[in-house]
Amino acid sequence: MKDSGFFDKVYAVVKQIPTGKVTSYGAIAAYLGAPKSARMVGWAMNAAHNKPEIPAHRVVNRNGLLTGKHHFQGTNLMQQLLENEGIKVVNNQIQNFDTVFWNPKTK
Repeated sequence: MKDSGFFDKVYAVVKQIPTGKVTSYGAIAAYLGAPKSARMVGWAMNAAHNKPEIPAHRVVNRNGLLTGKHHFQGTNLMQQLLENEGIKVVNNQIQNFDTVFWNPKTK
């Protein structure tokens, strides 16, 4: 059973991620006061594939890995979207992760 209220809160945060920045599932969960709900944030991102207004490509795992890339059409669409914003990705991992990481708590 999905919690659409929680998903809507996740989407509101994701819409705030600046171009050229990324955040993690866990950072969003913590910001929403549900630090153990990173997986539910992931489910929300999976459900966002048909919502072009949600920049789901900017949400990665805590190590900067493109763990959600298989939910995007095409083999490397997530990587291409990130690279179009100036983020370097090598072997499905964001390079210089600390410099492109956006923490919703300190926005």
